[in-house]
Amino acid sequence: MLAFPSDRSHELVERLNAFFAEHIYPNEARAHQELHANRMAGNVWQPLKLVEELKVVARKAGLWNMFLPHPYKGQGGISNLDYAPLCEVMGRVSWSGEVFNCSAPDTGNMETLERYGSDAQKEQWLEPLLDGRIRSAFLMTEPAVASSDATNIQCSIRREGDHYVINGRKWFSSGAGNPNCAIFIVMGKTDPDAPRHAQQSMVLVPRDTPGVTVLRPLTVFGYDDAPHGHMEVVLDNVRVPVENILLGEGRGFEIAQGRLGPGRIHHCMRSIGAAERALEMMVDRLQQRIAFGGPLSAQSVWHERIAESRCMIDQARLLTLNAAHRMDTVGNKVAKAEIAMIKVVAPNMSCKVVDWAIQAHGAAGVSQDTWLAEAYAHQRTVRIVDGPDEVHRNAIAKIELAKRAAARR
Repeated sequence: MLAFPSDRSHELVERLNAFFAEHIYPNEARAHQELHANRMAGNVWQPLKLVEELKVVARKAGLWNMFLPHPYKGQGGISNLDYAPLCEVMGRVSWSGEVFNCSAPDTGNMETLERYGSDAQKEQWLEPLLDGRIRSAFLMTEPAVASSDATNIQCSIRREGDHYVINGRKWFSSGAGNPNCAIFIVMGKTDPDAPRHAQQSMVLVPRDTPGVTVLRPLTVFGYDDAPHGHMEVVLDNVRVPVENILLGEGRGFEIAQGRLGPGRIHHCMRSIGAAERALEMMVDRLQQRIAFGGPLSAQSVWHERIAESRCMIDQARLLTLNAAHRMDTVGNKVAKAEIAMIKVVAPNMSCKVVDWAIQAHGAAGVSQDTWLAEAYAHQRTVRIVDGPDEVHRNAIAKIELAKRAAARR
């Protein structure tokens, strides 16, 4: 049965919307101007002063670490279901999540440390992340293999005495461009001869460890997503203490499955917010622009697209809420079908709605004068990150086939 967010969630949404109206939307132009100024000065990889200022305001307003489902020393303690509408609001402005310490990949990394880290690891890395003093990156994807199959990962993690020696090349390591990024969670192989899903491990690698080289930023449809960035990283004989391993050798695939579930649904929540804003922009544009003797909104083709957008957004939202509720009540592993379904549905829906909004804006829609081109680039990327559409459709199909096979026994 579908559940709905609590009264607490509704109250937080009202406060978050008020914060956006006062501090986020009025400062979108300033954020772009500051980023442009940094780029022109040749120093685009630095935190935006605006975001750092607003973090202080958000924390005082009690809008901080709202993503964490299990409370840690007074931080977090909100269900996935209650977080869904909050994350949706943050999806309306690409840089806003960091203001509330709720941006990827930090949210997934903090959940990973909270769930799988030792007390010492939590004290050293989780607490400064929750405090917003540092940032983090997740190094899983590799350029040389099809990383949609995590068992393909080739990065080597070899034990030598009291240390692990790491060698590999990672890319699209989101967040590694920010100079405040202090810790990497790196996935690699500790035992290539072990069973397929027991070969991988995850280790904590401080960014300033000798042998770590952030090689270059990678663009997405021409966007470098500075100062956050998607970086290519080389790990050349990087040595870390054995105490830096998460959970134990051979547990990396297990951790990845636990980490990527929340990460996937957070992407979907943000995608719904992006689509909602795109629909608003589409409607406003259609009502304002005159062509062929009347507003564009009078044309029946746009009636079809507006109506279809509303249907698709609300369908995706309900599917997301259902997945969130299942994660809260039966756990991420049991809710894998619901998570896979929304990971397919939400970004495809958002791509379509944003695309129609771009069409309504004409040339302005593909230019830097609107948010839409950036939004499309990001939403199209979400169809790949944390597993491409094809992988999730395959998982859904296997579950359905297994259910019918079990029913015939």
